[in-house]
Amino acid sequence: MNFEFNEEQKLLRKTVRQFVDNEIIPYIAKWEEQGAFDKGVWTKLANLGLMGVCIPEKYGGSGMDYNALAIVCEELERGDTAFRTAVSVHTGLNSMTLMQWGTEEQKEKYLVSQAKGMKIGAFGLTEPGAGSDVAAMSTVAELDGEEYVLNGQKTWISLCDTADHFIVFAYTDKSKKHHGISAFIVERTMEGFSSKAIKGKYGIKSGNTGEIFFENMRVPKENLLGKEGEGFKIAMAALDNGRFTVAAGAVGLSLACLEASVKYCHERETFGKEIGKHQLVQQMIAKMEAGLQMSRLLVYRVGELKNQGVRNTRETSLAKWQACDFANKAADDAVQIHGAYGYSDEYPVARYLRNSKAPVIYEGTREIHTIMQAEYVLGYREDKTLSHMLPKWPFDE
Repeated sequence: MNFEFNEEQKLLRKTVRQFVDNEIIPYIAKWEEQGAFDKGVWTKLANLGLMGVCIPEKYGGSGMDYNALAIVCEELERGDTAFRTAVSVHTGLNSMTLMQWGTEEQKEKYLVSQAKGMKIGAFGLTEPGAGSDVAAMSTVAELDGEEYVLNGQKTWISLCDTADHFIVFAYTDKSKKHHGISAFIVERTMEGFSSKAIKGKYGIKSGNTGEIFFENMRVPKENLLGKEGEGFKIAMAALDNGRFTVAAGAVGLSLACLEASVKYCHERETFGKEIGKHQLVQQMIAKMEAGLQMSRLLVYRVGELKNQGVRNTRETSLAKWQACDFANKAADDAVQIHGAYGYSDEYPVARYLRNSKAPVIYEGTREIHTIMQAEYVLGYREDKTLSHMLPKWPFDE
């Protein structure tokens, strides 16, 4: 397996890194303090063609491969988790799901505008009483003539107040449990839709996260994504893509922690020498480097499987679990290396630590992924092939 970047990917990394250095890092402290998502950054990212980086050109995207998406997510999270999260949700969870499961009419109506960055997509699965246990959801959709009537709510929804389109999951037949869940494309402008941001988050403070509500909201029948009862399968396929982008972002956070720590190691002196000369500090630096490199290998392995159109649930789960754990540990060590200064906002590492915790929880908790990996090894869980797979790259036109 060749992990050498081609010239297009090298240019992409350079472009995104320069963007992050110029458009995110100088302003992120202010945005954190304000607790607001800056949509101006979104517009600039769209102008660079990064909102549909791995979406085929025929649907408004850049037509690059899946590891190009990993590069974008890694570099964005090096700046701040909020902006990687936005791309993860918009591209990984929404647009790639539309590309995989949508009809041609749905792709023309929703995917093209999203890939061009003209519209923002989001994803609604989690509920107050349904996180890891998806079947515990209470949102329902009842068919009434040529429309479905949705009632319920979703929580911890990224881009809740800024997204134009949502992929939402609801029961169409509760008696069938998992097999009674269906997926719908919902527009913010539909009557009965409302949203509310969650305030006081521990981390990712510059991101827009909250709740969305459906009160007798009527959704046209043609907005059913896939078939009735395929919602759980669609959600799991979407999570394969979302988890891939989260893992790639975690690589970027590990890199940010390492860069900040190395810089501080050369600036700070104790007992007459740079703190980087102390062996226990070197141990933390070495662990950061090891975690960073192992995470990258896991992520780009998944990207290659996606490029080949191969089912990758097992590999994605491992990459997401390990990369997020490594990033969380790297952030903790980065604060330790900075000492008392790491506990303040004078340096970025306190923000890294706050931001590193959420990815360990969302899109499959550390515990869920631990169980998944054990069940694969023990033979309790099979690598079954989905009937709808991501298009093999390069995309057929």
